[in-house]
Amino acid sequence: MRLSYNPPVLVKKIFNDYYWQTSNNKILLTFDDGPTETTTIKILDMLGNNNLRAMFFCIGSNVNKYSDLAEKIINDGHTIANHTMNHTILTKVNRKIVLNEIRELNNILSNKFGYQVNYIRPPHGKFNFKSNSLFRESNLRCVMWSLLTYDYKNDLNKVKFAIDNYLRKDSIVVFHDNAKCSDIIVESINYIIESAAKRGYEIGEPSECLK
Repeated sequence: MRLSYNPPVLVKKIFNDYYWQTSNNKILLTFDDGPTETTTIKILDMLGNNNLRAMFFCIGSNVNKYSDLAEKIINDGHTIANHTMNHTILTKVNRKIVLNEIRELNNILSNKFGYQVNYIRPPHGKFNFKSNSLFRESNLRCVMWSLLTYDYKNDLNKVKFAIDNYLRKDSIVVFHDNAKCSDIIVESINYIIESAAKRGYEIGEPSECLK
């Protein structure tokens, strides 16, 4: 699937068991690729200051490297989801590797924190019918998006354009928890909070947005 602000309707219809928008008409904030030394604390502080809860699609190698940050994500009341062990593009590897990529991260979170993972997002948003069946085999629901902010371009104007044109009351929004967007992540989160408020939209918690 090609990346876009809002994925094509046909793709959503074919993969209709994925989450493409929220189920309660509230905005869900999601953050890919963490935890990271440069960005995670900025995100957590911003969310905490605004009493918001989000979903963090974490990479297993980063969880191992920054276990304290992964633990803080959990302790702050956020949801951790699977973004594979090594940010592997799942459509380019075989079944065994896909399952290992998924299960290794789940096991780390279970062993380190007693945390059960229920959701997954494939790296770069790339999946196919085979990966779809493996998500089900792993008892994970796939959470995609209806608004990709392109924050990793490190250009706040691009983020504002995406939000201004594609934010809806039931949006699942993708930000990133990595060095590429570290310089603009605080302003990006602040902008979506302000934009949602101006439109009368609410930002929800993962548990209520993905029922």
